Amino acid sequence: MVNDTISDMITCIRNGILIKSKTVKVLSTKTTRNIAKILEREGFIESFQVSKSILILYLKYSKDQKQSCITNLRRISKPGLRIYVNKKEIPKIIGGMGIIILSTSQGIMTDNEARYYKIGGELLCSVW
Repeated sequence: MVNDTISDMITCIRNGILIKSKTVKVLSTKTTRNIAKILEREGFIESFQVSKSILILYLKYSKDQKQSCITNLRRISKPGLRIYVNKKEIPKIIGGMGIIILSTSQGIMTDNEARYYKIGGELLCSVW
């Protein structure tokens, strides 16, 4: 049985946003922690906390608590169909308003960082 922790994380975040939850708990792995760091740095979540094998994400909403900062979160590369791109093929989301998270040889990073370092990799997910 294959455990796709990235898809589980994305699904938990989407479900948490639908019910307007303040926090979401997901399984803590090195990959999910790196994705959470990127989401926090880019301003899509308030913060995150690591507690043993659990990762607690604090979701970010607008001032009136009606709309989430994440309007769309989608898994791109799946265990059954991996999608790899080189440095010239990295797509832009909504003209650069959103981000794509890639897994590269230098670690997990955003599409802008991958373009800056001129490296490609596996497209993990898109956020806007």
